[in-house]
Amino acid sequence: MSSTSPASSAPASAPRSNPESGPTAAELLDFVRRTAADRELVASLPLDPEGRTWLRLDGPGGSEAWIIGWPPGTGTGWHDHGGSRGAFATASGALTEQSLAVRLPTEGWRTLELTDGVDRERPVPTGEGRAFGPHHVHQVLNLTGEEHAVSVHAYYPPLPLMRRYSRTGPVLRLEAIERPEEWA
Repeated sequence: MSSTSPASSAPASAPRSNPESGPTAAELLDFVRRTAADRELVASLPLDPEGRTWLRLDGPGGSEAWIIGWPPGTGTGWHDHGGSRGAFATASGALTEQSLAVRLPTEGWRTLELTDGVDRERPVPTGEGRAFGPHHVHQVLNLTGEEHAVSVHAYYPPLPLMRRYSRTGPVLRLEAIERPEEWA
């Protein structure tokens, strides 16, 4: 989460669990959908017109979860979740997910040239969600010009790191590796 103004504490450095145990991606999706439907909880997130805000939650089975506020025109940039599986659902507004339909190696490269046909884009309107596996590379965007969006995200195991990428046409470049202690 490399954006502005946390509304709550950042993730604690907890021991990492075996990714083969814990909640499945489908269970995480069920959790984020139910949490996104909790109007009172979603309304507790302070919104900032200029930057993303977030609240950290405890997710099911030792997962970590977040409620994130997205002002119009904001996004995450290209990233992965350090080998964690996850899910997210839009609680209000509309988000767009752009992802790569290819499994990328996680180590040993700085620049990759992507082949044609790997790009995917899908709208994620209010009430909709998406689950993904441990090799998912994507960016999430609020492409609206006027409406704030709020979403709920969950990851298992809790995020050990996030790799940040830049993209120019078919070229994907590893730019940074962020660790949980940097999200404070």
